[in-house]
Amino acid sequence: MTKADLVDLVAKKASLTSKASRDAVQAVLDGVRDALKRGEKVVVTGFGTFSVRSRAARKGRNPQTGAEINIPARKTPGFTAGKALKKAIR
Repeated sequence: MTKADLVDLVAKKASLTSKASRDAVQAVLDGVRDALKRGEKVVVTGFGTFSVRSRAARKGRNPQTGAEINIPARKTPGFTAGKALKKAIR
């Protein structure tokens, strides 16, 4: 499912215009992104939890030369599915 498919689905389910639906979907995605930027968790009950995960610095190898390289620490977004979502997929 693409973002456009999601916008169409929201428009049908909520009886909204395409523009209003697009704005609503974008507002939700922007809200999640902004909360993660601030380091906050976003909990959508019955769906899951979006969070920021820290990856430690580590050693890696350049696949072309085989030379060892240092990969710096960084933050990545993470998602953990909730019970209701896991149950619905089974």
